[in-house]
Amino acid sequence: MADNDPVLSAAQAWKGARMALATVVSTWGSAPRPRGSHMLVHEDGRFEGSVSGGCVEGDILDTAAQILAGAPFAVKEYGVADASAWEVGLPCGGQISVMVQPVSAEGFDPELFDRIVAARANGQSLTVTTDLATGHSDLRPVETGAVFANRYDPPRRLIVVGAVQIAQSLVGLARTLGIETVVVDPRGRFLTEERFPDTVLDDRWPDEAVAAYKPGPSTAVVTLSHDTKIDDPALIAALAADTGYVGALGSRKSHAARRERLAAAGVSDADLDRIDGPVGLDIGAIGPAEIALSVAGAMIKAFHDRG
Repeated sequence: MADNDPVLSAAQAWKGARMALATVVSTWGSAPRPRGSHMLVHEDGRFEGSVSGGCVEGDILDTAAQILAGAPFAVKEYGVADASAWEVGLPCGGQISVMVQPVSAEGFDPELFDRIVAARANGQSLTVTTDLATGHSDLRPVETGAVFANRYDPPRRLIVVGAVQIAQSLVGLARTLGIETVVVDPRGRFLTEERFPDTVLDDRWPDEAVAAYKPGPSTAVVTLSHDTKIDDPALIAALAADTGYVGALGSRKSHAARRERLAAAGVSDADLDRIDGPVGLDIGAIGPAEIALSVAGAMIKAFHDRG
């Protein structure tokens, strides 16, 4: 899953300017950026995004300038085939193919950015297909020839249930990762702006709040309150949807008891198996910050596993 949020924001901010769009269309080995990663180049030389983490961006900027001057779209191959790899290549050992096309009706139509942004805002995915023979991108599937399909999923979101100390560390990590975060807790003394600055706070009962956010494959719900009256309704609501990751804090013993309670409430065994409990990767975490790190790692892994 490529993180193209900064590029989509730049496309909106630069609307009306001439631009070129670079996209990773294939990767081999230890490529630094996944397929679908974008780099957007403004006609004045500014750019946003990355296709290699810095290895080949200079050459991409030169290619983009040529395309903005009227050259046709191009697909460029980069790897470590010769001694010049450190100059224009991937010294990490991977290989990538990068398509560079104009942001225009003949290439990547500017209206596609609007369609992508609108779909993601509604919690929907959108797939754009590009004919690699012509460099033209469209929402309609390309029937023949070499085609690259890029899926734009809704923004990643984390719903934390329980405004506890672990949540404070987890919110900070999520913000660093560019994940939209909401903290849900009906207990006013826990849910304060002083404890969670610059964070969306929701004091509704957790089942109502979780359902209202309509969690999908790009959403994680993590319960941390240790209060069954708060955590259990949130888990039931999360499991009733196609939530991408569902995690619950607690020991193995408490998780076994949780499964029994939720089963009695009508949750199926298949849905119970979706709960990551005890929550987080097993890294021997000690203390709120390390536990938050293990939760963040498990959440990111689940997002990647879902594709």
